[in-house]
Amino acid sequence: MKKTLLAAALLAGFAGVAQAETSVTLYGIIDTGIGYNKISGGPDAINGSRFGMINGVQNGSRWGLRGSEDLGDGLRAVFQLESGFDSGNGKSAQNGRLFGRQATIGLASDSWGQLDFGRQTNIASKYFGSIDPFGAGFGQANIGVSMSAANTQRYDNMVMYQTPSFSGFQFGIGYSFNADDQNTAQTGFRTADNTRAITTGLRYVNGPLNVALTYDQLNASNNLPTGMTDATPRMYAIGGSYDFEVVKLALAYARTTDGWFAGQGVNTGSGSLSIGTNIFADGFKANSYMVGLSAPIGGASKLFGSWQMVDPSNDRINGAETMNVFSLGYTYDLSKRTNLYAYGSYAKNYAFVEDVKSTAVGVGIRHRF
Repeated sequence: MKKTLLAAALLAGFAGVAQAETSVTLYGIIDTGIGYNKISGGPDAINGSRFGMINGVQNGSRWGLRGSEDLGDGLRAVFQLESGFDSGNGKSAQNGRLFGRQATIGLASDSWGQLDFGRQTNIASKYFGSIDPFGAGFGQANIGVSMSAANTQRYDNMVMYQTPSFSGFQFGIGYSFNADDQNTAQTGFRTADNTRAITTGLRYVNGPLNVALTYDQLNASNNLPTGMTDATPRMYAIGGSYDFEVVKLALAYARTTDGWFAGQGVNTGSGSLSIGTNIFADGFKANSYMVGLSAPIGGASKLFGSWQMVDPSNDRINGAETMNVFSLGYTYDLSKRTNLYAYGSYAKNYAFVEDVKSTAVGVGIRHRF
């Protein structure tokens, strides 16, 4: 059960504004386990493996503060500060940002929706996380490996508006004035010196049915090398899931052009192999597919799996090989807040490079507070 506290009881700095209508919630997740990862093959005969502690597999380890103040007439001031960390060594995640997962303030109303300002996830990540059998987690098993704008993509300096749910329908739209403040190669004083982002989507959730349609776009910084500034990465995605009670079916498709959004990589010891984040590649095109299933086993466990494929039309990003990813996962609930998990994932032609194979397996424990 989450601990909801008056602001004065949480931090002394909030004491001056603590009121009966103001609340702050402290929450978090700790996710730690042991895993094995191997990457091999390809034109360069890559061969590397590692075995040891893993963290943030099912969900990224984090702690956060979420608060609201009643302003009257149904209007609320809201904020959320969320800090990611490595539970294996205690270091901050998201490149050392204090609140790298989210840092927003805004206004909310049950009648007209919510308006947030600051660092936050894009619409595709919000909408497709509930469609993905892996819940946008479990490393290379998650839907973001094939549909990069849904790979928990976060933007700095973003204004986002989301409507309330109207008969199951919800619409969201966001614009980032500078998508990544820490990327000095894509930032500057002038507006056009910064990489800007657009994210929008529509979803319908009604009982067992969950359907989403999203669009993401990056506008290149003028500071990028000649050629990259001609690229405008875009991803159009559609997907949905239906819960038949005995099994839940999920399907998704995406079309990506001119680049890649949030990538993933593997460090082999002698270097890294990755698709990269916020990649501008004029002329790149790829179709992505995901088919997933999940099923409850008894009252405390769940089995789930997916197949993903990315079919690039050219070698503008690493290579032109079709990537296939096969994944299987399992969770067992010890309580409402604590569960065990196990997963395995195999990727062929990883990062679009011919015959590169990536295997990841792991077991762990997740606790929510």
